[in-house]
Formats: sequence, C-alpha cells, structure tokens
Amino acid sequence: MFVGRNRELSELNELYETGKFQMSVMYGRRRVGKTALINEFVKGKDTIFFTGLETNSKQNLENFSKAVFNYTSGFGTAPVFQNFGVALEYVFALSKEKRIVLVIDEYPYVAKSYKGFASVLQVLIDKYKDTSNMFLILCGSSMSFMEEKVLGYKSPLYGRRTAQLKVLPFDFFECCRYFKNFSALDMALIYGIVGGTPQYLLQMNDSLSVEDNIKNNFLKTTSYLFEEPNNLLKQEVREPAIYNAIITAVATGSTKLSEISGKVGEETSACSAYLKNLISLGIIKKETPITEKTSKKTIYVIADNMFRFWYRFVPGNMSVIQNVMIEVAYKNISEHLPSYMGAVFEEICKQYLWKLNREGKAAVTFMDLGRWWGNDPENQTQAEIDILATADKDTAIFCECKWTNDDVDLSTLETLVERSNLFSFGKKYFYLFAKNGFTVGCMERADKMGNVTLISYDGM
Repeated sequence: MFVGRNRELSELNELYETGKFQMSVMYGRRRVGKTALINEFVKGKDTIFFTGLETNSKQNLENFSKAVFNYTSGFGTAPVFQNFGVALEYVFALSKEKRIVLVIDEYPYVAKSYKGFASVLQVLIDKYKDTSNMFLILCGSSMSFMEEKVLGYKSPLYGRRTAQLKVLPFDFFECCRYFKNFSALDMALIYGIVGGTPQYLLQMNDSLSVEDNIKNNFLKTTSYLFEEPNNLLKQEVREPAIYNAIITAVATGSTKLSEISGKVGEETSACSAYLKNLISLGIIKKETPITEKTSKKTIYVIADNMFRFWYRFVPGNMSVIQNVMIEVAYKNISEHLPSYMGAVFEEICKQYLWKLNREGKAAVTFMDLGRWWGNDPENQTQAEIDILATADKDTAIFCECKWTNDDVDLSTLETLVERSNLFSFGKKYFYLFAKNGFTVGCMERADKMGNVTLISYDGM
C-alpha cells in the first residue's frame, strides 16, 4: 500500500505533462521510499526501469540492455548493447516518437562502475534535449555522491537537470496516515520509536500494543530493526565502528564536539569529519540557538528517531536481550520512555507550528523557528526555550512543550513569559503545548493575557 507523497507526485506529474525533455534528480537516504515513489509515479506510463548494481560496468550494461529489451520486445534473451553510449542513444531515439520514462535507480553504482557514464549522458542530453520526449530520472541513496557528482558544479551533468527532489522521511502527521488502529497517544510513541522512515514504519503492527511493537522489533535479535543501524552504517561508511561510537556518545548525552571527541577518543578534527558524514546521512543534525546562526554553542543531536531510540536503549540492554530476557529489557526501557518522549514531543510541536504557519493560522506568520538556550544574567542561570519562532526583528512566538501526565500549570506560563524578557521583541506571543491539558489557573491567566495559545496533544 502506497501512502503519502502527494506533493512529490504532483510535482513529478506536472513535469511529465509538459511533454518536454526532463531530467529529474531524486535522492535521499536509504529506506526513505524513493523507489516506491518512482513506482507509484510511473504507473500507466511507458517506462524503462533500470536498477544499478554495485558491480562492474559489464554486468550493469548487460542489465541495462535487458531493461531496454524488456520494454521494446518483451521478456526473453536480451542482446547486449556495444556500450552505454550506444544503449542510451537508442533510448533517446525511441523517446523522439513517444513519451518514455527512463529510470536509472541506484545511479551512483552505475556511474562508479563506468567512469565515463556522466559524460556520455551529458553529450546525449545536449544532442537530444530539444527533440526528445524522455523523462529521465536519476535516483540515488548516496547523498554526498548525488549532491557533488550529479548536482555539483564540477559534474558533467551540471546544468542539465530540470528538477531535483530530495526525498525526506515523513513528518509526524504524514506518519499518522499509515495506521488506523493506534490511539493518538500510541501514535506519538510510535513516531518517537521509528520516526518517519517508511521502511521502519512498515515494521510496526497497529494490531499490537506499543509495548509489543518495541519487544518484537528491538528486543528480539532476529528482528529487522535490531540489526538495522549496524547494517546501514556498513553500507554507507568505511569505519562503522567509529561512527557507532560517535552516535552512541551523542545518544547518551555528549552533544558538544569536545565532549564527543573525549568520549570516543578521537581528535576533534576527525570527529568533525565523521559528524559531517552522519549529518549528510540524516542520522545526526547540528543545532545552534536560533538567534545565533554561527555560535560556539553548537551541539549535535540524533535526527532520526529510530537511531535515537535504538542507541538510547538497545546497547545498554544488549546482555539481557541476547539472553532472551525481554521483559527485563522492556522494564528498563519503559521507565525512561516519558523523559525520552520530551524531545519527540518538541519535534511534533515544531511540525504542528509549521503546519499552522502554512495554513495562515499561526498567531503571526513566522520565518524561522528552533530551540534557544543561553545565559539568564538576572538569575545567573542557564535558560532554555523549547521553541522560538521569529517573524521579524520585533515579533516572535515563545513556546513551551510539556510531555507529562500532569496538567500544565500557571508557573510554566510565568516562567516562559519571564524568559521572553531576555529578548527585545516588542510583540510577543506565547504557545503552551501539553500532553494532557492545563490547570484552571493557567487557562484563566492565558485568557486574561490575550496573547497566549494553549494546545493539548489531542487538539493537534
């Protein structure tokens, strides 16, 4: 069952309907659903679909020849083209007569197996782009390769693309469309456990409880997700052990570069390079206080919820998991789930605010949002604001997110207002997000102030 990606499909179909030559570059991390998106897009369209393999040029040419032959003549023993230049020119010639979608999936494997592939493609695009009806899709999971060797200005293909599409994991609200039987509360937990990567969502069973999903997918050594982080790192990086150590350090609270370096025993310059690669893979993200775009306060956090959950809970319980003590492992995890979900709820609230902003329903139309942390000179303490959304130099929204079973009380609102005084914005708006609800005192003060919005999770 294909779910979501309505915007991406709409944009691809809009390009297709032009009837002109198109070269769309599609990329995104593994498991994010690129191939599923392409398969949905090409339904009912004349399509040559070729998937590159991590092999030599000869094998890839044979497979490409077979894909072309299957389109033109049906299945059977396929003749092999003399070279990729002849093969590609043949397809370009075919596309002069009719609209053909040519998909080259796992493009980096093809380009690496035959170094001249991009140059051959460039020459043929330049030759046929004005007469061809081809819709060419180059798709790849190697983010750095696609951005540097395909989209980069040093690439032979630079300037030939007509569109690019970076396929990202689903946000929380898109994830909710995947399941019918999870309660609203369960859905937040599921998102916190596996995030928005479609392949990980597919491992979840909404006919079971969240507890059973955790046990089946993370606490059994035979499950897909139990080995997923290690398997993905082995596919993407040369030194998975070091990357493993870095992710573990970040997951267990080492967020500054110096802390990570000390934890894994590597020089900061080396750690910085490793972190850059993890950022490109969508596993780690870098954060600075929103009001300080370049800052020594930079921290690193895990961006992918499945990785965050796995590294937070699985390694520390590895011994009991391997000894089939699933109940003991789950008990250790469940005790820490409420605190773990705090950061997840903040992310859901950010996405909700962007949703309101797109719909024109936010208190003000803001341009950016993020976390803020820094000094509170009056109280001589460190202060944090969960979400700060800035509209202009004079207008901002201050937000606090509480994932607790207790109703959010007046003191939470008062603290947020007090921290807003650390900034010189003339127009201030306040949002409080709560897992459950708000006390009478908090609601009365919010109503009296007039610039406060109270939102419970069920209302999102």
